[in-house]
Amino acid sequence: MVATRGLVLVTVVLGLARASPVPTSKPTTTRRGCHIDRFKSLSPRELDAFKKAKDALEESFLLKSWSCRSHLFPRTWDLRELQVWERPVALEAELALTLKVLGSVADSALGAILEQPLHTLRHIHSKLQACIPAQPTADPRPRGRLHHWLHRLQEATKVESRSCLEASVTFNLFRLLTRDLKCVASGDQCA
Repeated sequence: MVATRGLVLVTVVLGLARASPVPTSKPTTTRRGCHIDRFKSLSPRELDAFKKAKDALEESFLLKSWSCRSHLFPRTWDLRELQVWERPVALEAELALTLKVLGSVADSALGAILEQPLHTLRHIHSKLQACIPAQPTADPRPRGRLHHWLHRLQEATKVESRSCLEASVTFNLFRLLTRDLKCVASGDQCA
């Protein structure tokens, strides 16, 4: 009996010794159904479509007078400052605002130019939603920096003009695609 217990104990210990260490934070790409890691970089064709759309939008700003009360996406906005699990939440809010604003612009003469970039953003947004952790029932409100960023994006739609929102999301577009999306897609490797 003692020999059997000893054998079981040795087997369990050896099995645990071969197991990999438990990660301190779960990478976003391991969540069931979360396949955001495929967006670490976009294809040159997709980036070119975004560049054409951004150039067309910036050209349209020259014809409008616009001003913003605040910098919606300040240079200090860096997803690396957030915990790994918070990054998809912040990026999802950033993408949602971008889609809402650019979607309203797409109804204008720029619709044909924005069609492919909006399609790509919607696809990324749908894949990203599978990476968002479920809200805990005990404390559903984010805290700290994430709360501040989410509040800032939410309030912008209430206090900023349409022209300001268009300019803000346009000027932030390549950072969203090349830095923020890449950071979330990289999970724990984003440092």
